[in-house]
Amino acid sequence: MKNFRIDLCYDGSRYKGWQRLGQGENTIQAKLEQTLSRMLNEAVEVSGSGRTDAGVHAEGQVANFHSNTTLSAEEICSQLRQYLPEDIGVLSVTQVDDRFHSRLNAVEKTYRYRIWNEETPCVFERK
Repeated sequence: MKNFRIDLCYDGSRYKGWQRLGQGENTIQAKLEQTLSRMLNEAVEVSGSGRTDAGVHAEGQVANFHSNTTLSAEEICSQLRQYLPEDIGVLSVTQVDDRFHSRLNAVEKTYRYRIWNEETPCVFERK
């Protein structure tokens, strides 16, 4: 079974966070798993390097999944970019060592909190 690493970014405005919560919940993990499972014609479970709360964005989230697919990492990347909604961006997909795990092998996480605290509106920071 192959192990694939996905580097992605997303606008979390319309999602209930990263982690799959239950059947039909609108989360980033659930959206990735649904899309990959349909693409690869097998059940896929995605592990993330960390979790984000509802409405939170990510610039460099790392995830991984295992699959028996014959598709290359480049083909998976291309199809994910085609089938995922525009608020989830796939930066890259690479095949990695079987033992790689996005959470257990993480060496650094950076969180940035941005709060607009001015009377003048800033449409770019409104979410």
